[in-house]
Amino acid sequence: MRPTHYFAAALAGLLLFLSIAMPAQTHASPPEPLTSRQQTIVTISALTATGDLPKLHAALGQGLDAGLSVNEAKEVLVQLYAYCGFPRSLQGLNTLIRVLEERKARGIKDEMGREASPITSVAPKYERGKQNLETLTGQPEAGLKTGVNAFSPEIDRFLKEHLFADIFERDVLSYPDRELATISTLVSLGGVEPMLQAHLGMGLHVGLTAAQLQHVMALDEAAVSPKAADAGRALLVKALETKKK
Repeated sequence: MRPTHYFAAALAGLLLFLSIAMPAQTHASPPEPLTSRQQTIVTISALTATGDLPKLHAALGQGLDAGLSVNEAKEVLVQLYAYCGFPRSLQGLNTLIRVLEERKARGIKDEMGREASPITSVAPKYERGKQNLETLTGQPEAGLKTGVNAFSPEIDRFLKEHLFADIFERDVLSYPDRELATISTLVSLGGVEPMLQAHLGMGLHVGLTAAQLQHVMALDEAAVSPKAADAGRALLVKALETKKK
């Protein structure tokens, strides 16, 4: 056998050996991070919750630049009153008004976006809210009320009728968008671990990935504090473990 033929045969044998001995490489795409638009929802929510209006002013402008419509930005701020109170929500809305006025003065025409569709269901609001909550959690609510809902039936009704019917029923934002806003707000507030863990589970159920929720924590670390983000990361680990069961 000529040397060149011998070398070619040896090389072929080596390649065959490597193809058998080495595990096949996968080419799956890495998890998609949050889009620029979603990132601004997270940051806007965190800064609204903490009342950092100068940074919120900048974040709202970035959100509009990233594709948030005026109505979507407004919807985020309206929803947040249910989680961080009217004072923070109203301050956020007033900041949005100033941002829009300044952008208009610079010749920027922002897209208003769609408004919420009319509610055509004739079902009682409590039942609609209950159904929406079950869609978010993926779990039917059955049996007797327990915990705080049993102790305070009023809060159970307010949550179902107002938060999960009046607010979450509005289709200006998707459920994943609403969960991004809620989770970021709760991380930023701190001290609300049971609610945060519940909403992390809801976020996973409506399609947010572990990588995207880790991205939320990184954004909140930059906007709020490492301590708040680390507490959120610890609860995310628990939510992911629960989802596997």
